[in-house]
Amino acid sequence: MSRHVVAATRDLPPGGRRVVTVKGRPIAIFNIAGEYFGLLNRCPHQGGNLCEGRLIGLVESSEPGDYRYSRPGEILRCPWHGWEFDLRTGQSRCDPARVQAKRFAVQVAAGAALGEGDYVLETFPVTVEV
Repeated sequence: MSRHVVAATRDLPPGGRRVVTVKGRPIAIFNIAGEYFGLLNRCPHQGGNLCEGRLIGLVESSEPGDYRYSRPGEILRCPWHGWEFDLRTGQSRCDPARVQAKRFAVQVAAGAALGEGDYVLETFPVTVEV
């Protein structure tokens, strides 16, 4: 699997999101409380831009009248028709047996470690004239 540098962590603070293009594919990257997630920026329902969707959590109940709010910010609601997707798995909350958003693994690496990947870093000599 190929790896691609898409952003510095300082450019994507907690609660932030952005769309990056990797090999022609628009990928929505989300930072939820310091954890990073990536989904193809197209809703599998009708192609809405998922990066523009609202991040919500889950309301769960073990019995009538007992409600808990969990997983804040981990569920993404498509802005076009409201289909919901789990950021961790891409799984649809509307039709989990058949529909899911394409998920991409996202990891954070120190700048020095990036030079050890399966790609070549391009560098340029720089001089400062005073």
